[in-house]
Amino acid sequence: MQLGHKVAIVTGGGTGIGKAIGANLARNGARVVIASRNPAHLEATKADLEKLGLPVLGLPMDLRKKEDIQRTVAEVAAKWGAIHILVNNAGISGLSRTDDPDDGMWYDVLDTNLSGLYQITKAVLKHMPNHSGGRIINISSVLGKFGVAGYAAYCATKHGMIGFTRALALEVVDRGITVNTVCPGWVDTEMARRGINESSLNLGITPEQFKEQAVAAVPIRRFLAPDEVAELVCYLASDLAKGITGQAINICGGQTML
Repeated sequence: MQLGHKVAIVTGGGTGIGKAIGANLARNGARVVIASRNPAHLEATKADLEKLGLPVLGLPMDLRKKEDIQRTVAEVAAKWGAIHILVNNAGISGLSRTDDPDDGMWYDVLDTNLSGLYQITKAVLKHMPNHSGGRIINISSVLGKFGVAGYAAYCATKHGMIGFTRALALEVVDRGITVNTVCPGWVDTEMARRGINESSLNLGITPEQFKEQAVAAVPIRRFLAPDEVAELVCYLASDLAKGITGQAINICGGQTML
């Protein structure tokens, strides 16, 4: 799965799944740009990967700001030219109940997870050459396949990413670019731990009780590791997956079969 010096951008690359994806792409030969709106995460991840002998470029970027996206993509293109791989991994979650009088969470989640994804994909496609192994890989969730009470914004964006993937795959197929979505279930990350704490509080149980219930709902009886998701992304980014496009692929331990 050598990626032969292809240029890859990973959004939300400062922690968790994004960090694992960036490292895996770099180990397979890609020149990797990790983008994050959190400067501390960005610097720590860049330092960690460089210690492993994986040179990366770390760039600050807030997907809610179009000017940030345009600046980042222009900087990557100026430094390395064509961009071959875009991994739309950045995303946020949080309770967004429809009876909440404050709509702030709804708009923040949509602006980051869906509008930001649209804007950076649009910008990168201008620099993605035709018939050169172009890959767009969107990181959705199993919550793009089913709903969870209280998480309407997150579920809406993750469902939306799958629809965007299917439409865009047909739009760019004549350019030899593939577009796919990966739908992880529970993955052992800081974001998952925040979700466990938030959900347990909402249900009136302890985090330990909630996690026990969550694990019980996964047939393989465990959370995934970030590297497992990263391996699938790296496969989709490679020439081995050139016949796969427009798909929403679950990696969830059997949590959903949809």
